[in-house]
Amino acid sequence: MTTYAVHHRTLYRYRKPVKLGQHQLLFRPRDSYDQRLLDCRLVIRPEPAEVRWIHDVSGNCLTLVDFDTVSDQLQFDTTIELDHTPENTPDFRIEDYAREHPFAYADSELPDLEPYMRRHHPEDVAVEEWLAKFVAADGRRPTGQLLMTLNEAIAEGFSYQRRTMRGTQTPAETLGLQQGTCRDFALLMMEAARALGFAARFITGYVYVADRDGPVRLGGGSTHAWCSIYVPGSGWVEFDPTNGIVGNRDLIRVGVARTPEQAIPLSGSYWGEPEDDLGMEVSVNVKTELTSPTDQPAALSSTRR
Repeated sequence: MTTYAVHHRTLYRYRKPVKLGQHQLLFRPRDSYDQRLLDCRLVIRPEPAEVRWIHDVSGNCLTLVDFDTVSDQLQFDTTIELDHTPENTPDFRIEDYAREHPFAYADSELPDLEPYMRRHHPEDVAVEEWLAKFVAADGRRPTGQLLMTLNEAIAEGFSYQRRTMRGTQTPAETLGLQQGTCRDFALLMMEAARALGFAARFITGYVYVADRDGPVRLGGGSTHAWCSIYVPGSGWVEFDPTNGIVGNRDLIRVGVARTPEQAIPLSGSYWGEPEDDLGMEVSVNVKTELTSPTDQPAALSSTRR
């Protein structure tokens, strides 16, 4: 078991004082058998008028922040501490009927899985064309092997490229460019799995990197995105196609959703002119030892919000 501490700071700057609107944060991990939340702290400057917590449609814990002030800066500091049980390799204990693909989910589970089986970009025929390169349309393959092949194909066949623009590329765009961010690769993996009849979910969180001076995992030491695929007998199995990770090793799960748009770590609004927005600065520090909320994190860039 490993104890992680994550300090995530976001600072917005404005050309002149603007009226701040409601902001929404997704930063509090859900407790589970493989990660147990020990502490969760949030500091906001300027002082908000109200902070409240709700659970969204996927059961994620959202923080809604309202303001009654104007300011030329807005800062969010979040700190989480949790015990994490790594799963170095998944234990594919698959139900007999699902050991080979294709298969059909059980009638008792299908109504709950159907929304996660629905393609987000059904017009992207490029996904099927890409799958045809290594998945025979009329053949049968071991289910676990097939999913690991998808994960490895993205990790080895695409280049990671940090992007400052908001949003997520469509799978067709990622396939055409042969590059993308962790969010792009997660969505491509999801859409490929859905095209094969699997249920898939988007995951947002953090990835821990032990040594940033040596060989590091792509997208590491910062906010990160990956996905999970539902495998009968094993449940929701996590796949990180950016780094080729299967299981939760070094991955800190914060939120799950049907689409990337439903799992944005921080979003909000202000009243003012578009040119008033001078951008944001983000720093994320992921450590294996407990830290004080006053510790200053190393500046590791992150562009997702």
